[in-house]
Amino acid sequence: MGTRTLIKGGHVVTMDPALGVIAGGDVLLHGDTIEAVGRDLAAPDATVVDATDRVVIPGLVDTHRHTWQTQMRAICADMSISGYMNTLRMAISPNYTADDVYVGNLVGALEAVDAGITTLLDFSHCNNSPGHADGAIGGLLDSGIRAVFAYGFFDSAPPEVGYADHAQRVKDYHRLVREHSNQSLVRIGVSVNELGFVPFEQTRAEIGAARDEGEIIAFHTACFFGTPLSNGIKDLHAAGLLGPDQVHIHCVALDEQEWAHLGEAGCKVSIAAETEMNMGMGWPAMAECRRHGIKPTLSCDIISLNSGSLVPQMRLAIAADRFAQNDPINRAGQMPESLQTSVHDVLAWATINGAEACGLGEITGSLTPGKKGDVVIVGNPLTFTGQPSVDPVGGVVFQSTPQDVRDVWIDGRHVKKDGVLVGVDLPALFARSKASTEEVLRKVHRDFPVLPPTVEGSRFSEREKAAQDNINTDTIKAG
Repeated sequence: MGTRTLIKGGHVVTMDPALGVIAGGDVLLHGDTIEAVGRDLAAPDATVVDATDRVVIPGLVDTHRHTWQTQMRAICADMSISGYMNTLRMAISPNYTADDVYVGNLVGALEAVDAGITTLLDFSHCNNSPGHADGAIGGLLDSGIRAVFAYGFFDSAPPEVGYADHAQRVKDYHRLVREHSNQSLVRIGVSVNELGFVPFEQTRAEIGAARDEGEIIAFHTACFFGTPLSNGIKDLHAAGLLGPDQVHIHCVALDEQEWAHLGEAGCKVSIAAETEMNMGMGWPAMAECRRHGIKPTLSCDIISLNSGSLVPQMRLAIAADRFAQNDPINRAGQMPESLQTSVHDVLAWATINGAEACGLGEITGSLTPGKKGDVVIVGNPLTFTGQPSVDPVGGVVFQSTPQDVRDVWIDGRHVKKDGVLVGVDLPALFARSKASTEEVLRKVHRDFPVLPPTVEGSRFSEREKAAQDNINTDTIKAG
């Protein structure tokens, strides 16, 4: 059954409605499972971890991260979404080797763990060959994180690199599911080509492949204004393809009818406020989610722009949500008497909501007896004067950093202890990541001396022009 660990005397924020918040509470782990949560738990045989004056929360859940991009850190700091597409997707991705993908996923997943993220949906769209997909999964497995590896069918590299056609990609997806069915930490889902990138029958095949395996399906949805590319919700609805096994990401350009389709189908939504507001994508869609009965979730998206921590996403998302709620009141010449969105709400977006979106709500996302031991201890963040935060959850959301994440357990394994990742040689890993960055960019700059490349004549522009032919609701209905 494994060893027992008693996390004792913390401010336990369970995110389980039946258990609530337990001041001075304990969490007992037995092997890979949460055995009990409460006060004054007796476990004389357990290893005791003192959580006095610290906050104990479920592991955070990132519902959308392009983990392979980790070694391209901040390259998109001054790029719009079009610049990103032309740079990362059309110029950099084709130049990644399988080892580059492995390194990006390993470093990126460890960065997530260091920040208290115990589960992520890896939206993997650099699978230029079977070896690239193997490298991506290998990086996740070696990091020890819990993940949904969402296999992407994107063809950013030429056919001679690895796949002759779309059907070969679908076949390789099923291979990956078979090969990794004997382990529990990484599930093999699907990330679908942006609607319009490929003919609709290929979209149907990608969704069907995931459903054949009973796995989660992720979409980039309504990411771009002024183009039909990625705006195919009405087409999916007409074809009867929407469902609760789907995570729709961004959704910034949806109309009310499209939102209604998502809500009625039980779809999930992932919001990346930092990307959306910085890259000119649009306003984060928390209000639309609530209006249509969808629980918001959060993501770090691209480390080529954002940090690897979900805390900045929580801060920016709650700020955007509160601003949108209060702006009409301010414009009427008044001040709000209270705030509608709480720090507990936004912590739910990053824990239990995210776990449910990833199809893992019975496994993780709350400190509930019987769930897996995915637990984080945050040192109650100190202000400049050395005083701890009066509101512990407020301190986590508004004042913490990855350095305040003192301990992390995933599946009952103590993977970050006293502020240090366990068994990780960071200098060697960073040297390997730096070498990968330099070699990839050396190859990229042979064809593109300046990044982002010019938009005119780019592969992204070609895909935009083709999207109208690939998205046609009337044709889909007739078919």
